[in-house]
This record gives sequence, structure tokens and C-alpha cells, in this order.
Amino acid sequence: MNYRMRYMLFFIIDSCIVLSAIYMSYWLLHPTINGYSDKVILVSAVTLLISHHIAAYFFHLYDRIWSFASVRELLTIAYAVTISVATASGMQYIIKNDVYFRVMVITWMLHIIMIGGSRFLLRVLNDRESFRNTSNLKRVLVVGAGQGGTMLAKNLLTAQNPDRLPIVFVDDDISKQQLKVINITVAGTTKDIPKLVAKHGIDEIIIAIPSLGRIGIKSIYEDCSETNLPVKIMPSIEDVMTGKVAVNEMKEVQIEDLLGRDEVKLDMVAISNKLTDKVILVSGAGGSIGSEICRQVTNFKPKKLILVGHGENSIYTIHMELQQRSFGTDMIPIIADIQDRARIFEVIEQYKPDVIYHAAAHKHVPLMEDNPREAVKNNIFGTKNIAEAAHEFDVKNFVMISTDKAVNPPNVMGATKRIAEMVVQNLAKNSQTKFAAVRFGNVLGSRGSVIPLFKKQIAAGGPVTVTHPDMTRYFMTIPEASRLVLQAGTLAGNGEIFVLDMGKPVKIVDLAKNLIQLSGFTEEEIKIEFTGLRPGEKMYEELLNKEEIQEEHVFPGIHIGKAVPLNNNELIEVLDSIMRLNNEKMQKLLINVANNKIETKK
Repeated sequence: MNYRMRYMLFFIIDSCIVLSAIYMSYWLLHPTINGYSDKVILVSAVTLLISHHIAAYFFHLYDRIWSFASVRELLTIAYAVTISVATASGMQYIIKNDVYFRVMVITWMLHIIMIGGSRFLLRVLNDRESFRNTSNLKRVLVVGAGQGGTMLAKNLLTAQNPDRLPIVFVDDDISKQQLKVINITVAGTTKDIPKLVAKHGIDEIIIAIPSLGRIGIKSIYEDCSETNLPVKIMPSIEDVMTGKVAVNEMKEVQIEDLLGRDEVKLDMVAISNKLTDKVILVSGAGGSIGSEICRQVTNFKPKKLILVGHGENSIYTIHMELQQRSFGTDMIPIIADIQDRARIFEVIEQYKPDVIYHAAAHKHVPLMEDNPREAVKNNIFGTKNIAEAAHEFDVKNFVMISTDKAVNPPNVMGATKRIAEMVVQNLAKNSQTKFAAVRFGNVLGSRGSVIPLFKKQIAAGGPVTVTHPDMTRYFMTIPEASRLVLQAGTLAGNGEIFVLDMGKPVKIVDLAKNLIQLSGFTEEEIKIEFTGLRPGEKMYEELLNKEEIQEEHVFPGIHIGKAVPLNNNELIEVLDSIMRLNNEKMQKLLINVANNKIETKK
């Protein structure tokens, strides 16, 4: 039905209601009243009809979608009816110097009932249409009976082509227990989820608390995990309101949602002041962290973004991606190896960046155990090259990506990263450049990390291999790690080592179990095998050792470590001699230096 036809239909229906209501009121009261004039009633009816249509026009009673009406729409009807009845009463007083008060009160009531009823009949018919056939719909348990859960349930109930049917709510608010929200019972708390799933034949669980952080999601997911049902999350209300997503566009629970801690909120204004309209250089720009740093940097509209990397394919890929998504920033891809000192100096002299994010490194622990010389050349001397070039050409800020493996390192990779930190710390003492390093835990989804490996093993039917049942690691997401790097650049002053407060470490075996379940399998279907620790691997990681711990935060969720380097002369002596050693002696020296257990004269 088009707009004109809808308008005429409501106009005719309301006209019949208006004219019949006042005469019905008059008829109901006629046996008990005296002196009421048929002429006055007729004039009142005409006045009521005209004033009602004028009020209806201004309150848009004829151009609303009444199949989705709510209390707000009922109030507009009440306003329009009250104005029209008051106008007709005024006309009675003008004609007869009197108002048929009881007639007009009943007329007002009949108007509200009949006009409101005619509109909400459409709402009832629409709701009945939604429930014509529910046998093929997924039966949903909604976690959260607040604003988000109510919005979600309403949307599911009124969808044109529904695929889900909300059956029951759960909410940890005791005051809501056993109450009904849009005729759906709040049947228990999150601890009752397994019991309610079995009782109501639930097919899917949706977490509808958009403000819930990772800690809350992890807690609820643990309650849901024994049901072996799909668990999804409602999008944020902000995304719904801005039109980015629909209410019913649920996202899957991701492994990063189960880290058990919330992301650190950063100072975006300070970051913007450092990056907007500036020249930014990222080394290792094609890697997992480096490429994400590039993506985050482009949000702040730098003047130029220099993408430096050794692998042509990875640099080509990130360059093409950023060109398509970023406008106004000059993207410059540079193929260069940080081990090539002359080339690195040439690049930095040519482009004179304001900020350098140094993300290029060898990071695989077992591989670096077998290839210590390459770890030294890349992680130590490569860092030395680019840091000294930053100093030489007065780069304002230099941020090095480090690792939690640099703390008390028993392996080559961690030792080379700690020595690289020392290079930066010593250089910061006599430089106009503000140097800093940022230590990360493990990054979910980065190349070579445990998550992609687990996913491949699950896709192959298992088993999922874990080195030890008690092994723990700190984890963060790639975007979060990259934002932390940007924040560190705003805080850098004199060779600080910044450390994110990453909450509690996560057991690798628990990560494997969660990923198996999120992939739709059980531990009976995908087995977990323990393979033993690999060379150079620690049972657990640290972000700071006991001597480095500094309790206060320099920024919410960010510490400054008190890591003390070798003095510059000792460090130079080590670096001058290290490449002349064989692999075994090199490994021993690296670990001793990194742990400040070195006597350089020997």
C-alpha cells in the first residue's frame, strides 16, 4: 500500500471513529441528562472532526509505521485527541456558554481506546505474522535482560525474515529474576545456563551485554562452555545506532575475547599530535606487528608513511592495502635490510622521518637457537644501525618493539632483544632523539604464533600439540599491541622500557581447549597432545624481573621498567667480540650479557 492510500485509509477510519465516538457518548448518557441540544452535539462533532485532523497532521498520526508502534506513539495519539476534544469543548462553551463535560470525557476516552486500538491492532497483526511458523527457527537463550538484550529480542521477534526465536533470558541482576521482558521470562542467572539450555531445547546462546568487557565475556563463556552450543555476541549499541551493523548481526566469540582482561584505552589526542601531518617510518612494515602499526598510523593522517622491509612480497601487500584505504598520505615502499648500515642511513637521511617504529626482528625462539649468528646480526646490529641513524639525523622519536622474552632470557632470541634494548638505552643518554622500547607478551594471530598453528591442526582433524600442560604466556591482540607502540611514542623521554599491564598469564592448554570449542568440536573429537619443551623455551614468561618492577603506572595500564643496561663501553666491547665466537660460545655470551652476568675482560 502506497503512502497516499495509507493516508486516505487512516483519514476515513479516524473520521468514522471521531463522529461515532461523540454520538456514542451522547447516547450512553442521554437517559440521565437534560438540556443537551442535538444542534450543539452536531456542531461539536464537526469541530471535533476538523480539529482532530489538524492535530493528526501536526502529530503525524497518518504517516507512522504502526506495526512497530510503542508507548511513544500512544502518547502522540493522546496529545492529538486531547487537543481536539478540548477544541470541541471550547466550541460548546462559545455556542451555549456551557460544556457537556461528561459527554466530552467519555468521548475523550472512546477516542483514545478506538484510535489507539486501531493502530495497535496493526502491531498485534505484525507480531502474529512473525510467529506464524517457529518450528524452523533457532531457539535462542539471551544473556542480559537490559537495554541491549531487550533491543535484540524485539528485533528478532519483529524481523521480516526471522531465523532466530528468543526463548528465555538470563541475567545476574537478582531483582529481574522470574520477571518478563517483552513476554520472555528472565529464568535465572548465568550460572543456570546449562540447566536452562537442556530444559528449553536451546540451539544458540547470544551474549547481549554490549558494554561487557573481556573479563565478563570470559566468565560467561565459561558458564556456556559445557553446553557445547554456539555462543555469539551482540554488536555494540553504538555500532547499531550509527548503522555500521544491524542488531541481529551477531559476531562469533573470538579467542581474543577470552583473554580475561580488557584492552587498555589510549590517549588518542596525544598520539594524533605526534603523528598527524608528520613523516613516519616503520621498519619490518610487512610483518604482523609492523603492518598493523602502519594501519593504525594511517588513522592519524600522517604526511608520509615510509614502509621499510626486507621481503618484497610483504611490503608490496601492505603497500597495496594502505593505498586503497588511506587518502592524503604519501605511501613510500622501501626494500631495505636493517643489517645494511649504509642503506638504512641513506633512507633516513633522504626522508628525515619525525618518528620511527622499529618492528623488524627475528622472533622465532627455536630457529634462533639454531641460528644465533643471524639473530645477532638482525636483532642487535640491525637495531644498532637504525637507532644510530635516527640519532645521526635528529629523528624526534624512536620506538623499538621488544618482547617479554627479553626478561631473564634463557634463549638466544630473548637475549638478542634484551641487548638491543641496551643499545637503545645507552644511545638515549646522549641524544636529542627520544628513544623507548615496548615489551609485548605474545601476539594473537601473528605469523608463527600458536593460534594459526592450532587452527591448522584443528582443520586437519588434530591432534593439537602443546609443549607442556603447565606452560603459560601473556597474550594481547595485534591491534592492541600496535596501539601501545603508538602510545609509547608519546611517552618516550630517555630510553624507557614500557610494559603493558597484561593481567594474568594464560595457560596454553586452556587456549587450545577454547579454540577447539570455538571451532565447533569437542576434546573427544580433537585430541590434545603434549610434546615437551623445545630448546630455549621457558615454562612461563615475565614482563619485568623483580629488580625491574615499578608499581606505579605512567599511563593507565602501562608501566615503566627499571631495566639497567651494561654501560656503553662494556656493551661496545661485547659487540666487537661477539661475531668472532663460535655458535656455542656466542649463545653463552649472549645469555650472560642479557642477564647482566658478564665479565667483559675475560
